[in-house]
Amino acid sequence: MSKDDDMNGENRPGDSLVKLLQRLQLPYLRSHYHELAQTAAEQGWGHLDYLQRLIEGEVARREDKSLAQRVRRARFPMTKTLDQFQWSWPKKINRAQIQNLFRLNFIEQKANVIFLGGVGLGKTHLSIALGQAACARGYSVLFTTAIDIIHTLSAAAGTGSLKRTMQRYLKPSLIIVDSC
Repeated sequence: MSKDDDMNGENRPGDSLVKLLQRLQLPYLRSHYHELAQTAAEQGWGHLDYLQRLIEGEVARREDKSLAQRVRRARFPMTKTLDQFQWSWPKKINRAQIQNLFRLNFIEQKANVIFLGGVGLGKTHLSIALGQAACARGYSVLFTTAIDIIHTLSAAAGTGSLKRTMQRYLKPSLIIVDSC
């Protein structure tokens, strides 16, 4: 290999490392190892500190990707959070009880939560926010409507796939059935 080959970008230092990281499916490490190595050198990090920061970045990337997949699979019609909820309406809502639900203990206890009330009181908002909080904590969630369940199961019964289709509703850790 000549010096010109190296100048043209062939066999650059790190090329074999990039290929290995690609093969191991470590995109964060592949994209950030060089930049982080420079920072490590400038700030005097030890080898283990450098490696830990690379691994932390890869773990965070994977957790973000996993969360995005859970949220996509949940099929929420919109994004809602508990922070966005208007506590001034309805007047008689038990705020402490609602906030306690967001600890998500009911999921492990395999208990049900039912929001009852008239139209426009925030039942759907709280349900979506609860589901998104569950996704953030690693639970699988499905948001659906009662009418969608009825239509889907009726169609599945007609095609002989009821048992397989029923799994769609039984598999998630949390299923949210909205009445609208």
